[in-house]
Amino acid sequence: MKYYVMTLFPDMIEQGMNTSILGRAIESGTIELVTKNIRDYTLDRHNKVDDYPYGGGAGMVIEAEPVYRCYEAICSELGKIPRVIYLTPQGDVFSQKMVLDFSKEEAVVFLCGHYEGIDERVLEEIVTDYVSIGDYVLTGGELPAMVLMDAIARFVPGVLNNGESAETESFSDGLLEYPQYTRPLEILGRKVPDVLMSGHHENIRKWRQEQSELRTKERRPDLYQAWLERKE
Repeated sequence: MKYYVMTLFPDMIEQGMNTSILGRAIESGTIELVTKNIRDYTLDRHNKVDDYPYGGGAGMVIEAEPVYRCYEAICSELGKIPRVIYLTPQGDVFSQKMVLDFSKEEAVVFLCGHYEGIDERVLEEIVTDYVSIGDYVLTGGELPAMVLMDAIARFVPGVLNNGESAETESFSDGLLEYPQYTRPLEILGRKVPDVLMSGHHENIRKWRQEQSELRTKERRPDLYQAWLERKE
């Protein structure tokens, strides 16, 4: 998996991604991260990439030309037209279904907006997917891009030590994950459920399934209802 990120703040992306599991995956070459500073593709001698919006209004808008030149450089490096994800509150809300879809790509490009957004004309030209991580507004697309890269990376072979991890956690089957426990056996007056100590794998599997259903029903009734409808 190769991630390209078109951004005004490459350091933010690199510092956020080069730690923990993702950092190890990048170091081993399982994932490749390439940040592209949009400012490097402007023809303005002061590296200016934004201008006032036509029609007036507050804030500034990122110009189309440097974004498109940056995109062309990525296409040239890849030797093909890539899938480009624009992070925006106006996009479809990010989901596990999207994670699985994006994880099938060999390379994904993330376009991070800033200020009041990006000139619509370049978005129409290059963007294939508009994605939101929720109904709120952030200062830029860098944090959402890292959210997507983290989620997608979990399905890239070799990123997780345990190959079953990504397949058994929350949302993998439409339900929230069951409760998890570790040592000691008792703490704060609470004990680990007896079934987990039984060594009976089928009983443990059934308990975990029941707990996933119960937790989803209590905490995310919308997901639970959708799960029930798929079962019917």
